[in-house]
Amino acid sequence: MVTHSKFDCAMNSSPLEGGVRLPPHRYKTFSSKAQYHMVLAAVRKLQESGFYWSAVGGKEASALLNTEPPGTFLVRDSSDHRHFFTLSVKTATGTKNLRIQCDACSFFLQTDARSQQSVPRFDCVLKLIHHYMPSSKTNGAASQPVGGGSSAGEEGGEGGGSTYFIYSGGEKIPLELLRPLTSGMSTLQHLCRKTLNGHIDVSGKRDQLPQSLQEFLEEYDAPI
Repeated sequence: MVTHSKFDCAMNSSPLEGGVRLPPHRYKTFSSKAQYHMVLAAVRKLQESGFYWSAVGGKEASALLNTEPPGTFLVRDSSDHRHFFTLSVKTATGTKNLRIQCDACSFFLQTDARSQQSVPRFDCVLKLIHHYMPSSKTNGAASQPVGGGSSAGEEGGEGGGSTYFIYSGGEKIPLELLRPLTSGMSTLQHLCRKTLNGHIDVSGKRDQLPQSLQEFLEEYDAPI
């Protein structure tokens, strides 16, 4: 295992890190340098997202989401040192906390041991979240139960789409990620960037944009 301390020098000296710091009490070990850089990139994008609440704990997340409508969610650091991030979402029966798993090259929601199917994997936490939002379900996907504590699973829905569920304490609750709970005000530039990222026709023509604008869009390539 590669430990966090072995990357401290690289973090402090490389201009590519952009001042991002991984909390040492949260991120204990990394399996590889590639995983380290993937997590670092995830933190950087989450900090720009406006709905990353960093070291907020489970009880605090529940309090923040308590008065919000179902479907409101946020991302925070996991309280379990074996994981990097947790997705907290308000449901009709209260706040549920879903661990975001991380292997050497991808992020994914925790898989139920009973499942025989693979779970969708992404190289970015924002892409994972967007996959589970309503606008992403029109493409359809194979169903796979996902489990362990509060966890999520996917089942085929009408019209070839998919419906996702949270399994918690014997409950089967629809997983709805409708609206992030913002932790701060986003800049007008960032709001414009998210809008551009949400248009597939624009994404396909990025090579026609000025290089500086292409780089700005690539730094945050999610529509949420």
